Amino acid sequence: MPTTRSLHLAAEIGGPPRYDAASHIALARLAERGRLDFVTFRDSFARPGPDAMAVLARVAPETTRIGLVPTVTTTHTEPFHVSSAVATLDWMSRGRAGWHADVSTTEAEARLFGRRPAAPAPALWQEAGETADVSARLWDGWEDDAGIRAPSTGRTPSTDRDTPHPVDFEGTTFSVKGPARVPRPPQGRPVTVFDATTGPAARAAARHADVVYVRASSPERAAALRDELRRAAGAHGRDPDGLRVLVALTVDLGDAETAPGPGPESGPPLAGHGTYFRGGPVDLAELVTHWYRAGAVDGFHLTPLTPGRDLERIVNGTVALLQHRGLFRTFYPGGTLREHLGLARPANRYAPRGAGAAS
Repeated sequence: MPTTRSLHLAAEIGGPPRYDAASHIALARLAERGRLDFVTFRDSFARPGPDAMAVLARVAPETTRIGLVPTVTTTHTEPFHVSSAVATLDWMSRGRAGWHADVSTTEAEARLFGRRPAAPAPALWQEAGETADVSARLWDGWEDDAGIRAPSTGRTPSTDRDTPHPVDFEGTTFSVKGPARVPRPPQGRPVTVFDATTGPAARAAARHADVVYVRASSPERAAALRDELRRAAGAHGRDPDGLRVLVALTVDLGDAETAPGPGPESGPPLAGHGTYFRGGPVDLAELVTHWYRAGAVDGFHLTPLTPGRDLERIVNGTVALLQHRGLFRTFYPGGTLREHLGLARPANRYAPRGAGAAS
């Protein structure tokens, strides 16, 4: 783990449905130019628009360093397919993939699949946590570099370490025998993201997440949520320093610099009951600086109200000022999303030596 604490910034590039790759690529490249840790693409079964995983798979070859984190709904979805899709994105992006685990709570969404009725939120988040658990086990099912063709010969080595490990996982709503069909991803395990807005989600996040979103209207509240998540992670035998807690803000940077505070009163009552910021890029930089220097957060996940306009102002205004103050990176020191976040590459739990699961 790094000895100094770094500020982490991420941004949403979804917004209203758009079906041309160029617009998504342009936003991801803009975020990459600002050296953001990662971009996200929100998705749900109730949301019209393209599939988040497919969009970011298209973005991957058009970018070089920015992390790519699509939303993956674990409800009504086969965990084996989830792990394969995320591992594939990690390979296609050369180690820049993550995934934001979410759930589907409505009966209308359940009817789209016809497999089972909607379930209570605690059960759905338990299932999401189990999906994260079995995905990590499937990613560990191949030892590092096993099954990868040697460039010099074009042949796949045939040794004991190339035999994948079955997982034989039994969850509350599914079972997975394995092994995975995709070799271990470049990051070992792609970055797992949870939104800890609700209690059941927070409990799953403390056990399984690398990155957690929280919502708070003051740095004091953000610090309390961060401390609570770190304690809970420690209670599960995890290293709390292996958790990154980001405050989620919806930002409207269409106003003049008025130094407003964060919170619903300073912005329109947008969907999602999140925390909102309205003002200018300098105002946002002041908020980020104050909260970060207070030790309240590890960083921010910013959702632009108007993606094209607001992300440009975030990168060229807010981020540029934070870089000038020496608070945010001016270059990527590594190539993977875990390296951006200062997270160690997890050891393979099935490896003969030095095993034990990290995180």
